[in-house]
Amino acid sequence: MLNHRIWRRARLTLGALALAVAAVSLPANRAEAAKPIKIGFSMALSGGLAGAGKAALISMEIWRHDINAKGGLLGRPVKFVYYDDATNPARVPGIYTKLLDVDKVDLVVSSYGTDEIAPAMPIVMRKGLVFPSLFGLAVNTQFNYDRYFQIMPAGPQPKIDWSKGFFQLAMEQNPKPKTVAIIAADSDFALNAAGGARENAKRDGLKIVYDQTYPPGTPDFTPIVRAIQAAHPDLVYVASYPPGSVGIVKAAREVGLKAKMFGGGMVGLQFAPIQKNLGPMLDNIVNLNFWAPAPTLDFPGINAFLKKYEKAAKGKGVDPLGQYLPPYAYAYMQVLGKAVEATHGLNQAKLAAYMHTHTFNTVVGKVKFGKNGEWAKSRVLMVQFRNIKPNDLDQFKKPGKQVVLYPRAWKSGNIVYPFNE
Repeated sequence: MLNHRIWRRARLTLGALALAVAAVSLPANRAEAAKPIKIGFSMALSGGLAGAGKAALISMEIWRHDINAKGGLLGRPVKFVYYDDATNPARVPGIYTKLLDVDKVDLVVSSYGTDEIAPAMPIVMRKGLVFPSLFGLAVNTQFNYDRYFQIMPAGPQPKIDWSKGFFQLAMEQNPKPKTVAIIAADSDFALNAAGGARENAKRDGLKIVYDQTYPPGTPDFTPIVRAIQAAHPDLVYVASYPPGSVGIVKAAREVGLKAKMFGGGMVGLQFAPIQKNLGPMLDNIVNLNFWAPAPTLDFPGINAFLKKYEKAAKGKGVDPLGQYLPPYAYAYMQVLGKAVEATHGLNQAKLAAYMHTHTFNTVVGKVKFGKNGEWAKSRVLMVQFRNIKPNDLDQFKKPGKQVVLYPRAWKSGNIVYPFNE
């Protein structure tokens, strides 16, 4: 009887001890599980690229909300830590140094645009971090960093692939063009694009009859377009940011530019407010895009995302339709999140290895990276504006206003050639 009582007391004591240990350890485990995964970045929230930067941030916040609603990553909520780089490349290194040394973020992604991505590269490389990047053209050509991943579908040879479709389309027409004019903004992105255009022109045996750059902030493009007109080119290839794109289109219409094809690498013509502003002046321009409301580009999840974006963007002074940059801002977060979940952690080497070897299903379709972190296969679209009405935003939600001409796999119609027709 005595032994039984002693044994019973011992069991009660052990049970109480176990409960005490559990009471001490459970909060610590919960605290660890509740500790957020911090993702750091700079973003152009003021300055020349603020419209695009703000639209990108809205899209990234939609992803953060979606992933946290599902329980976060690795069972932990996702938190963003970000600062405004003011579209000033000089601010970027300091921001990423602070993110890594002071804020102690777990992961980083890039700002928007070539000029803001490149200055972050040395900081990120020193720390050995994976670096998903948002719309930088040929940034990794100078760094050759094996943990860089570009969401923009430029392709394995980004400089050349950027304008390849424009020139390939031209050379398929009858009669074939013989001459080309190239004009570019004096910025890293545009200079890279123009360099690729020269290589494509040389490959196709085209004579370059005009080749000039213009300084950012140029107020009047009429003299430039008149000089292009005087050279009588068959093709006019333009590499420009939004202010220059608008100015060049307006000057081309004012001068009555005659060419067989006009456009190519004009950033800005993809943005709904600019499309609405230019209206019929866009007709027959052939230009790059990465998504358009065409039946060939109806990727799983894209329309659901765009509906969320339109709702979130109201009253924020950004592109209200969000067809160009926003889906890719969402997608580069999708890629990073899927890699974290698949590798069950935040080990940068494992993340990079996984991202190099797997195909990702995203709202912009299937994404597969090549060795240099660019898309393994280019999907730079060439689209042609058709029968655009004045002052009508809703028309750009519908198929037929931006006809996909290239690549063939995504083609939704045939080209109107020459441009003046």
